[in-house]
Formats: sequence, structure tokens, C-alpha cells
Amino acid sequence: MVKKRPIIGIIDDDTIYQFMLTRIINEHKLAESIHSFLDGEKAIDYLIDNKTKHDKIPDVLFLDVNMPIMDGWMFIEEYARIKTEITKKIMIFMLSSSVDPLDIERAEKISEISNYIIKPIKIEEVKRIFENYENFS
Repeated sequence: MVKKRPIIGIIDDDTIYQFMLTRIINEHKLAESIHSFLDGEKAIDYLIDNKTKHDKIPDVLFLDVNMPIMDGWMFIEEYARIKTEITKKIMIFMLSSSVDPLDIERAEKISEISNYIIKPIKIEEVKRIFENYENFS
């Protein structure tokens, strides 16, 4: 049986970081496709517009905490409101350069967040996420 590669979403206003993460994922052929968003609002709009289209909705989201317009926390709040309309379960990994224990604790209390990862994400962590995805799906 061929393993299904996930659809990835990257929500981060740092285009260099998006490029780096995309490159890691593509080099290791870990994803079917990658959708990139510069802020949470664009990602929420995309999810709402495609909520019933399994082939468009990401299986895994990498979500930055600090962004303009709609940051990661606001995205999670909005996602929690709309997730019942989305016909696919999404694993969300919150990424941040913040090592503030309060941020980590806050993320751990939110059921929609699979894990809080300190930037920069390492290739080993990316591979582990995809291994866990295979068990999750």
C-alpha cells in the first residue's frame, strides 16, 4: 500500500522561513502539496472557502504565533469556531521563536494545537511530525 502524503499549510509572515520549511518538506518528498499564507486571516478564508473539499484542506498546518492582521492565537480562536464545518481533521503545530513558558502552557491547553515547536524547526522534528501524521491519519 502506498502511503498517502499529506497536504501542508504554512501560515507565517516570514517568507524566508516559509521558503526554508517548504524546501525541507519538498527535499524529503514529505507532502502532496503545500499551501502558504502570510497571515491567519488569509488561511481562515481559504479554509472556509474550501471546507468541504478534502483535496484542498491541509492535513497538517504549521502556524506561526506572531503575525500581523491575525496572529496564531487569533487564528486558533477562529479555527475553533469553524472546525465543525470543515470535513477533515487538521493537525496544527504552533511555531514560535518564543520560549516563554506562558506561551507554551497556553498552547498545551488548546485541544486544536497538536504541539508547540520552538523556531527554527529542525529537520528531525519535521520528519517526526510526518511520521506521527501517518499514525494519525
